[in-house]
This record gives sequence, C-alpha cells and structure tokens, in this order.
Amino acid sequence: MSTESSHPTTIRVLLADDHDILRQGLKLLLATQEDINVVGEARNGRDAIAQAKELKPHIVVMDISMAGMDGLTACQQIRQQLPETQVLILTMHESEEYFLQSLRMGAAGYLVKKVAPADLCTAVRTIAQGGAFLYPGLAKALIRAYVAPASATRDKATGSSAASPLTHALANLTARELEVLKLVANGHTNQEIADRLIISIKTVQAHRANMMEKLGLQDITQVVRFAIYHGLIPTEF
Repeated sequence: MSTESSHPTTIRVLLADDHDILRQGLKLLLATQEDINVVGEARNGRDAIAQAKELKPHIVVMDISMAGMDGLTACQQIRQQLPETQVLILTMHESEEYFLQSLRMGAAGYLVKKVAPADLCTAVRTIAQGGAFLYPGLAKALIRAYVAPASATRDKATGSSAASPLTHALANLTARELEVLKLVANGHTNQEIADRLIISIKTVQAHRANMMEKLGLQDITQVVRFAIYHGLIPTEF
C-alpha cells in the first residue's frame, strides 16, 4: 500500500483485480502520475468492498470476472454503501451486455483492457472530476438501450407519448441547469463546464446538484440515460 501523495488534488484509487501481475502493472502505471495515488489493492469483490469502506478511495478500478464475488456485484454494493466512491470497470469483456449491466450497477466508467495506458489515466481523472468515461466502441449500445424504448412508447396507438413525471421535471429546470445537464451528459467535467460557461466550479456544482435533485437522478450514468432518452444529446457517432 503506497503512501499519500502531497499533490493538492490527489485522486485516491483502489485496484480490484484477481490477476496479481496485471494489478501490479496497473499500480506501477498509475504511480507515474503525480495526481493519482493507489491506496489499496483487492483480489475479489468482497475484499474490494471491505477496503473501500476502510480506505474511502475516490475511485475503485474494478475487474468484472473475479472469484468469490464478481466486480458487478461489488460495484453495486460500493455505490449503495459509499456514494462518494465511484467505480471504473476495467475488463477484458468487450460486451454490450456487461457494459449496460455495469451502468445499471452504478459504474461511472467502462474500459476494456486493450486500451492504451493513457486512456486509463484519462478515465480516472474524468471520473474524479465528476464526468463519465465510456468505452467508445460500446457507446452505441447505450443509445440503442435508451432510445429504442422511448421510440416504442411514442409509436403506440396515439402516435405520441404521455408526458412522464421526468418530462414535467425537465420543464422545471432553469436554462442554465439545462445547459449543465447537456454538458454533463456529453461527458464534460466540472472544470470544462466552468470554462465553457465562464462560471466558477462551485456554481457548476450548485447547478448540477439542483438539476439532479429536480430530476431525481442519483449519479452520472442516470444523467446520461435521461439525456439520451429525452433527446438532449446527439445519438449519432
């Protein structure tokens, strides 16, 4: 277990993977980053939950296939018990099913192990700043999962859908909150949104919190789903 970095914005990371060599490689990679500190390691989901409770990391980088308790189950429990801790799934599975299930379990990111090392570091930073990081090759799966149900609802006998409670809530957002919603759903971090809108990060955080409370959304993946479902972000890549 490494010592805490003196960097003012150090991102505390817990690694969970049952392959020791891979886990050590990830640790060495992240150790080269001044703003990232690996505070713990786990070999299975149950161990990851226990260490997350003890160490309070900002992010758990989690494999899916692990003995004892798999990473998806652990992800769900960590998100329920430690809402301030985000989970980045790092797996060999380039599967739409695993991808969508990970999002349903509350993961804020999904990467396959064949990505470049720089992508992992970028994903960790993006999630730590409040964004989502989804493997580009699987992005269309999210579109299909949430646009298709909406289209089916609209195509019923009347040809239109009744306004849902969430649609009414959307109308209650201020213009700025709607802007923030779209930018968050597009994967922009709080800093990027602040720069783009020429406002402070604290103001972005306030708009973001108000927007999520009004819409009843709990995390970044729910924001993305909501934005796609309601056509607030592009669905073409």
